[in-house]
Amino acid sequence: MTVAPRVAVLDYDAGNVRSAKRGFDAAGGDAFITGDPTVADGADVLVVPGVGHFSSCLAQLRRSGLEGLLTAWIEAARPVFGICVGMQLLYDTSEEGDEPGLGLLPGHVERFPVGARVPHLGWDVVHPSAHAGDDPLLEGVAGERLYFVHSYYAVPREGEHVVARCAYGGVDFPCLVREGSVVGTQFHPEKSGPVGHRLLRNWLASLG
Repeated sequence: MTVAPRVAVLDYDAGNVRSAKRGFDAAGGDAFITGDPTVADGADVLVVPGVGHFSSCLAQLRRSGLEGLLTAWIEAARPVFGICVGMQLLYDTSEEGDEPGLGLLPGHVERFPVGARVPHLGWDVVHPSAHAGDDPLLEGVAGERLYFVHSYYAVPREGEHVVARCAYGGVDFPCLVREGSVVGTQFHPEKSGPVGHRLLRNWLASLG
């Protein structure tokens, strides 16, 4: 019998942790919520949810003592999954405040241009990047609609880490990224029904 991976959903007062827990449970994980770095370090997977302001989320992550844990996991190539602002935190900088990001991914986070209705709210189509059409993460997901709610988007300096994109407000932006053992989604897979759960299952299965 396969043992479900232990999934630590990081609680740093900046995310919808309960829906993230439910999403990973539905995808076959054994998820729990914790704000304790020592407890989280005993998991197989870290999940970084994020709702709200980029700099505020980073400041709360740092105050909670979880930034050091997250950085150590990234450096050790242990599995990390960032959702929404949790994905944006992986980049260098953001227009949404002065706090530097985690710097795993090269690029900047910007607000949708004037004229675009914000937030980008609701279900939208996820398209594979040209170089990532056969990525196993996208099985059963590519071309489907997933749930978004955001006013800012990532602008990478290079595109190798971008697995899928979405178009909105005149912008074609990354919505699924992967760098080594770290994956991030601009959409909310935990709120995207069976397709979102399929993505999470694909990722958990890829961890072996």
